[in-house]
Amino acid sequence: MHERSTFLTLGGCCAAAVLIFAAPLAHAQKIVCWKDKSGKVIGCGDRVPPEFQQNESKTLDKGGITRQTNVSAEESARLKQEAEKKAALKAEEDRKIAEQRRQDSALINTYTSDKEIDQRRDRELQVVDLQLTQLKTSLKNATEAEAASQKKHADVTKSGKPVWPALVDELSRATEERKRIEARIVEKEADKATINKRYADQKARYLELQGGGNAKPAPAAAPAAAPAAAPATKK
Repeated sequence: MHERSTFLTLGGCCAAAVLIFAAPLAHAQKIVCWKDKSGKVIGCGDRVPPEFQQNESKTLDKGGITRQTNVSAEESARLKQEAEKKAALKAEEDRKIAEQRRQDSALINTYTSDKEIDQRRDRELQVVDLQLTQLKTSLKNATEAEAASQKKHADVTKSGKPVWPALVDELSRATEERKRIEARIVEKEADKATINKRYADQKARYLELQGGGNAKPAPAAAPAAAPAAAPATKK
């Protein structure tokens, strides 16, 4: 005889599930109770109806003990997204720890004292200072050239004669050159600030690693967490 699927609709709370052991379902080896979108139990039977396959459900044995809980498709997707986010955060944290350990090792192996850090900083600053001196000389020349072009332009304009294109082009190029050099000077001043900060950070970290500070060495990467059990899937 073809087995008939039996469903019992419940209108109350989960406690009403005890009714599933009444005569119509007494022969069942397991009972499945399913919920609506709000999480309310709306029925029990020997299988979940097709229209509720994506909802949360739980499987009970013939003694009424819950043996398996199946989360809804929506909750399953949320849990998966949350697990992926945690894994990405941990991977980034491990990367930062590994990079800090690499930098610490390089720092200890590069310098034998904090004075060497100062000396290396000063050498780099000297290079930038030399470039700044050259740029400031170039700026002085560019400013004078621009002023000379401006005077020519003003003299021609004052005379009432038309300003020839070559003079206009000369003044434009002189102005552009002055602005270019000024921008380069700003860049070099920023380079000096960057160098000072980089070596100050290195020196502070070096002293800490040598026991002269309070910071601790970079911690070892945290062990990978045990993967969460995958939610039971519906069949």
